[in-house]
Amino acid sequence: MSSFTRPLARLIEQFERLPGIGPRTAQRLALHLLRQPDDQVRGFADALLNAKRQVGQCQQCFHLSAEPICEICRNPERLSNQLCIVADSRDLLAMERSREFRGLYHVLGGLISPMDGIGPEALQIQSLLERVTERSPTEVILALTPSVEGDTTSLYLARLLKPFCRVTRIAYGLPVGSELEFVDDITLARALEGRRPVA
Repeated sequence: MSSFTRPLARLIEQFERLPGIGPRTAQRLALHLLRQPDDQVRGFADALLNAKRQVGQCQQCFHLSAEPICEICRNPERLSNQLCIVADSRDLLAMERSREFRGLYHVLGGLISPMDGIGPEALQIQSLLERVTERSPTEVILALTPSVEGDTTSLYLARLLKPFCRVTRIAYGLPVGSELEFVDDITLARALEGRRPVA
């Protein structure tokens, strides 16, 4: 039996549904909101509802956008001859944080996963092929998670795209500050495969 009054317990339950939020964090967030002035809580609720109503997908790259074409696709300073393929917008945002990639993106909307019933037709692969044939990029970079699903998707896309352009995949290696003795075999093997000459 919950020690919280029913409205508070329901609020905590809603926070617990969010990814990465456990019971204690959900309680902290709910209690914090209750201590805020009404106008701040209303502002939070309005921002949440407006984002839900207004944010959709870019018609070109399928990244999250409140406009038909997102800010990245509209930016004339982006390199149109490079296309980076990511599984979802979280991965795109991670790539942007690195500030290394200056090209355009294509968000697949997931990874091929036969175990979960997700085939190529469920992803934005047909639109990717259309984009590549129309725009003729010189390079497509596959920036997909190093997992069974990521590898399956990368192999599938590489086979489809190689007739049109150069296809590369980001290197996977050791995280900064890690000790070799604690690194798993697959990560170490990929770090060796992705090695580069020392400048």
